[in-house]
Amino acid sequence: MTVMTPAAADRATAKTPSGGSGPRAVVLRALLRNKLAVVALAVLVLLLVAALFAPLIAPYDPNTQNLLLRLRPPAWQDGGSGAHLLGTDQLGRDLLSRVVYGARVSLLVGAGAALLAGVIGTVVGLSAGYFGGWVDRTLMRLADVQLAFPSLLLALAIVGFLGSGLWMVILVLGFTGWVSYARVVRSEVMSLRTRDFVTEARAIGVTDVTIMRRHLLPNVMAPLATIGTLHVAAAIVAEASLSYLGLGVPKETVTWGAMLSDGQLYLGTSWWVAVFPGIALMLTSLAINITGDALRDVADPKAYRR
Repeated sequence: MTVMTPAAADRATAKTPSGGSGPRAVVLRALLRNKLAVVALAVLVLLLVAALFAPLIAPYDPNTQNLLLRLRPPAWQDGGSGAHLLGTDQLGRDLLSRVVYGARVSLLVGAGAALLAGVIGTVVGLSAGYFGGWVDRTLMRLADVQLAFPSLLLALAIVGFLGSGLWMVILVLGFTGWVSYARVVRSEVMSLRTRDFVTEARAIGVTDVTIMRRHLLPNVMAPLATIGTLHVAAAIVAEASLSYLGLGVPKETVTWGAMLSDGQLYLGTSWWVAVFPGIALMLTSLAINITGDALRDVADPKAYRR
């Protein structure tokens, strides 16, 4: 007996466009129709390229100091120089190079924290929604306990107690962000576990783990994609907040949050020191959120068939 999940049924009934195009072409066309998402995705691709090839793109070492060139304005202002397009900071370091290198930390922290939180939350949500009973009550009470603490405050407490560092920040933000994944997955699974395809799978002896992995997990990927992208943006902002407070990654590692912290004292006289990393942080979060919304619509077969 062949068991077909709702996601598989939707894909099977999707109309294939003329010219032999398959479902992937339909999905691609649906994504390209969203012009704002295309722009956001282009911004993310540029950020990813900048992060991967920072040593080749950045004109200077981000930590090289030259006090003779401190607080130079951007190239288009009086006193600026084409050698430093975005100007320099209070220690004479090139701002463009520091913004480019800062993308590395932000994207790594955001993706790593979202991936860790997603894995934990998905496992918890699948288990709670599928088994129900005492398993559900126990796991959801743990989620309630964590929700009682503000996530950023909890992250500050853990980092302050265990110490800072890049991987520590990723672990902390990952372990403090799983609840939203778990609640959404649990809700979806509870509505799916009584469906015919799950009942038929049980009847033919399919194990619980296989049912969750092959029949339930594919049907929760659309909301997971949305939550995941939102969490990437939230983790980037959280890392910037921790670095702003001096509890993020080490000071010798360039981060946008640390640049904001350094530049706050110069907003009245040298605005560019804080404004440019702030713009980079804002554009990254906005692009990720817009891309997440578009991916949610594309991941839903009913959305791209409209």
